[in-house]
Amino acid sequence: MATNVTWDDFVSLKKGLEKSDADLNNLKTNLDQFFLIVMGMVVYLMQGGFAFLEAGAVRSKNSTNILIKNFMDSFVAGIAYWVIGYPLAYGKGNSFIGYSFWASNDLPDTDFASFFFQYVFAATAATIVSGAMAERCEFVAYFVYSFLLTSVIYPVVTRWVWADEGWLLVGSEYGSGNDTYTIGYEDFAGSGAVHVLGGVAAFCGALLLGPRIGRFHPDTRGPVDLRGHSVPFAALGGFILLFGFLAFNGGSALSISGDGNGASVSLSVVNTIISGSMSAFVSLFIHKTGYFGNRYWSLLNALNGALTGMVAACAGCNVYYPWGAAVVGFFAAISFKLWSYIMLQLKIDDPLDATAVHFGGGLWGAIAVAFLKRDEGIVFAWDTQSGLRLAWQLTGVVSIAAWSAVLCLLMFGTLRLMGILRVPEDLERKGLDIPKHGEPAYPMESYGHGWVEHILQVLEDGRLSEVQQDIRNYTEVVPGLLNRGFESGIHTVGYDSVEVQAMHDVHGQKTEPPSIEDLDKHPHRHPKPPAGHILTPAVSQYTPRPNVGNGNATQMHPVNDKYVFTAM
Repeated sequence: MATNVTWDDFVSLKKGLEKSDADLNNLKTNLDQFFLIVMGMVVYLMQGGFAFLEAGAVRSKNSTNILIKNFMDSFVAGIAYWVIGYPLAYGKGNSFIGYSFWASNDLPDTDFASFFFQYVFAATAATIVSGAMAERCEFVAYFVYSFLLTSVIYPVVTRWVWADEGWLLVGSEYGSGNDTYTIGYEDFAGSGAVHVLGGVAAFCGALLLGPRIGRFHPDTRGPVDLRGHSVPFAALGGFILLFGFLAFNGGSALSISGDGNGASVSLSVVNTIISGSMSAFVSLFIHKTGYFGNRYWSLLNALNGALTGMVAACAGCNVYYPWGAAVVGFFAAISFKLWSYIMLQLKIDDPLDATAVHFGGGLWGAIAVAFLKRDEGIVFAWDTQSGLRLAWQLTGVVSIAAWSAVLCLLMFGTLRLMGILRVPEDLERKGLDIPKHGEPAYPMESYGHGWVEHILQVLEDGRLSEVQQDIRNYTEVVPGLLNRGFESGIHTVGYDSVEVQAMHDVHGQKTEPPSIEDLDKHPHRHPKPPAGHILTPAVSQYTPRPNVGNGNATQMHPVNDKYVFTAM
């Protein structure tokens, strides 16, 4: 049955279709912006990951110092990248640099999501450096390098790599006639743009700053291990970083509404976890073998290996087969261990191995694209195009490294000449938390309580010993069994840490244990033995005395040169 359609009906239908198209375009735009905001929020969480990782990897006396640096990185970048960095990277300009959108002036509202996502990447690049310069860098110097990295050094590189006009992205056209093709530098999520740059900056900073006091001692054949104070903190930070990397790489698609975007994001995330997993295993086993390691199953080494694998995956996680990502992770672990070894041989102190993780992983990751790109890499197609791709990948990482090295050496060299790069030696020895920030991470007065604790301990001979711990009177404490930090009085028992003893010596407060004469003159100060112990004269503080009753060795705990507690 025929239906008569009037002109008005046709016009109304046309308007409806146009409105539907507009609504669909708006929906796509909104989805893409929401995608970038959510991914950017997850990447922003990586600042917390870096903070915990670095806080755990440094000594307790510098915890607040490293935390505030990680905390402020995002805020320094928030101003520097907003005012200067984003315009240089994505403003209207040429193939080298941009020069519009200063302080987001005239920036379209639909581009603010892109600004946020690129900003968190800039903050990440700056945070890499703080780990390599931990425990000895002046706070003013930190502000300077963080600002310049996020306002000039990093944005110019991203202009080359990711802006539509960037010379590395545009590349060159090859061939003749109708058989032409374009080859350029490929770096999907920043193996070169973020991690090579951050790794080079970390290397330059650590080089000009010099090693921490005691790290390389002339009396030792190798470096002295200055251990961090909390492996759990470092592990927590590592888990947060591994989580953030999934958004770091997956979000680099920059869109979720186009054809194939969902598959690209999914492939990127899967390849990232595969590369990180393989690198963690290989790093762990290399360390265990004793080559570039100490034959232990090292948690921190496996963690750094996993991070290196994810760093290496950044450049091509959207174009690898999953088995290719495993290959990337395998060689990323070798690169990490090799660069870590090189840094130690050069006597450059990098407490977090930031150079090995980010430069070592980023360098290999950028090169790996030329070999393992799906169906086009050298492994798949041994042809001119794949060779040219390798040449462009090398050109990209060399250009990024050279730009970063020249500017960072100038920056850190100037700070060093001005005398504001490194803290004074006495502050470095005692710690930076109190003199620089007035906020120790673990204040002495915040520990302890007013209750008596009864602690059961198993002695060496297998018997139970009950210890009574009371902070109200140090004479109720059993020396040799308890933490001296709970003893009352101002350093009445000489069992402080080496660092605290050194500080007291400087101020004329040398720690001494109570004398025998003092105890004899004041019987009320004699220690009270806990249940199951008696106070006996000491023949030797450290040699077990025979128990006359059954001939078994008796556990003894020294009180001073004259008395010991003997477990019955």
